[in-house]
Amino acid sequence: MKKLKLILASALLITGVSAATAIITNAMDKQKNPFLSEYDTPYDIPPFDKITYADYLPALKAGIEQQKSAVEAIAGNTEAPTLENTIIALDHSSPILDKVCAVFFNLDESNSSPEMNAIGEEFYPLLSKHSDEIAMNPRLFERIKVLYDNRDKMNYSKAQRLLIEKSYESMVRNGALLDEANKSELKELNGKLADLYLKFNKNLLSATNAFSIVVDNKEELKGLPATSIAVAAEEAAKRGLEGKWVFTLHAPSRLPLLQYADNRDLREKMYKGYTTLASSGEYNNYPVIAEILKVRARKAKLLGYDTYADYMTANVMAKNVANAEELLMQIWKPAIARVNEEVAEMQSLSNKEGNTFTIAPWDYYYYAEKVRKDKFNLDEDEVRQYFHIDNVRKGIFEMAHRLYGVTFTEMPDAPKYYPEVTVYDVKDADGKHVAVFMTDYFTRSSKRQGAWMSEFKGSFIDGDKVERPIIFNVCNFTPPTADTPSLLTLDEVETMFHEFGHGLHGMLSRAEYKSQAGTNVDRDFVELPSQIHEHWAMEPEMLKMFAKHYKTGETIPDDLISKLQAASTHNQGFTTTELAGAALLDLQWGKLTDTDNVDVEGFEKAVADKLNMPKEVQYRYRSPYFKHIFGSDGYASGYYTYLWAEVLDTDGFELFSEKGIFDPATAKAFKENVLEAGGSDDPMELYIKFRGKKPTPEALLRNRGLINEPAKPGNINTPEGK
Repeated sequence: MKKLKLILASALLITGVSAATAIITNAMDKQKNPFLSEYDTPYDIPPFDKITYADYLPALKAGIEQQKSAVEAIAGNTEAPTLENTIIALDHSSPILDKVCAVFFNLDESNSSPEMNAIGEEFYPLLSKHSDEIAMNPRLFERIKVLYDNRDKMNYSKAQRLLIEKSYESMVRNGALLDEANKSELKELNGKLADLYLKFNKNLLSATNAFSIVVDNKEELKGLPATSIAVAAEEAAKRGLEGKWVFTLHAPSRLPLLQYADNRDLREKMYKGYTTLASSGEYNNYPVIAEILKVRARKAKLLGYDTYADYMTANVMAKNVANAEELLMQIWKPAIARVNEEVAEMQSLSNKEGNTFTIAPWDYYYYAEKVRKDKFNLDEDEVRQYFHIDNVRKGIFEMAHRLYGVTFTEMPDAPKYYPEVTVYDVKDADGKHVAVFMTDYFTRSSKRQGAWMSEFKGSFIDGDKVERPIIFNVCNFTPPTADTPSLLTLDEVETMFHEFGHGLHGMLSRAEYKSQAGTNVDRDFVELPSQIHEHWAMEPEMLKMFAKHYKTGETIPDDLISKLQAASTHNQGFTTTELAGAALLDLQWGKLTDTDNVDVEGFEKAVADKLNMPKEVQYRYRSPYFKHIFGSDGYASGYYTYLWAEVLDTDGFELFSEKGIFDPATAKAFKENVLEAGGSDDPMELYIKFRGKKPTPEALLRNRGLINEPAKPGNINTPEGK
């Protein structure tokens, strides 16, 4: 999950906006730009139907002028710095920017277009330049530094102290201590990165949409589920290829082909198409990556760090690269050992079928599924019949109601940015509004791959004023066809629970300050709420609530649940290896200091060889389509955080397993100390308040079936190596 944030921006207008800014705003209002006035919509949902492409850049420029004026007033204030007149005022300085950035950022990801791309070429550099000017404003920094230097002398709450410390550290990390010459260079570097990220993402989306496999003989589709064949037929019809079948690189098309197609050549073609994505031709991301690495390395040096990875890990739970690598290697070794066992099982089964080939990477999904059927008598296509998307959505809502007392009521007339979006009014047990929640679940060519949570409005508390958030989930699930509704795979079900966990983190936040609310936490803590909620998806008690056969309405039978439980750790060697491998590759990229003449493909191979990566497994994302780390700074030198947070979520869920998955006291402790608290306290302290102890990596290994030893109560070793 990635949230795009404007540095030092929030959503509340401060008092005393300058006359100049007011003039700009009033002039723009005459043009009916929706971003420049209050939204006349329920709960301030953006009026998507009134927003045009022509509105973005004028609103951005007006917002920049508004915040410049506000920052000038803060920096030039002759009164002594206080939390309220400096940091909180700064937090409240950019209402226009917050509105236009939230809509543009999120629609550029979920509903992009050539027009959005063209706007982005001007939008992102302008915003980057403006953010740098604020982050490096010497008079503003001096006021924050006074608060930081005197924080021990004041009676601040823990949240207030953290707010001051994070504000100071953020400005330092963004160049506040540099001299003017180095500030100028840093601004130039940041501008280059903004351009490079834009180019990387455009190449990736274009390359993804450019690839397809056209099949004109139905015999080649043997083994594929009927639903996958129907989706491929509909995709072909959309392209004017009636009577044929088209497969794309989007997960709902790609993964079933790799998992079920008996045609080995077809599997190989899809596998190679995906693993060479954006690595040649018009949309080649290799040169873009090489330039990103060069700029990042220089930026890290300029800011006083040996490597970019050191820079990116210094302000999160891990504290340094070594701690992150240490955790990953504890997971890596048992994972690759399990891969060897899995491949041996696959090879044995293939040999029994009379095949003479050696298992290759494009055989892994296919034979993993065959082994699952052979060992556990479990057919995922049969299981999907119980995972109608509407029932799974009802399941996540019921989970939230049972755990946290919230309800979800559809708002059919609410504004939405795409017809398939569904909007909900979220209320607490007393019927009080908590949040707006939106879902956008099906794949389309205008949407980037993956799944994520974000917000159109954040939350905060300011005296009697309580601003509640607008949160949404975006996924790329299998769409319905003319004959069949959307039936989710096991992975898609867990993805819905995962992203909804992020959503709950945003929706239930009670943090006072906007910059600490919801998912505004350390990167290696942010995945805890998402990943812990994945555990409910396959719990028998939970399955009985939502897994209903899409034709008969029959509740999933006990014998099928037992098979799911028995197969829960099947193929975890592969799953863990591709994830940990990508995380280790990411850190190696971040540690790179010699960035001249970078050979991306050669570097990836060298890392794999050093790790002794099994030849049958590829990184979850190869670099040319590793958007997490090269599409922005979001997870750069931070992809390890999924496994870091899994140490927390697996350890935490063991408490729910012990007490009962809907135990009120445990749910209350998690809600208050994690979901509501946001970034208002140290993340490990919040975790300990919930769990009663520090976590250990063994819980992760147990959950993935990589070790068999039982939990050891009282063991307080942490992934920080302390």
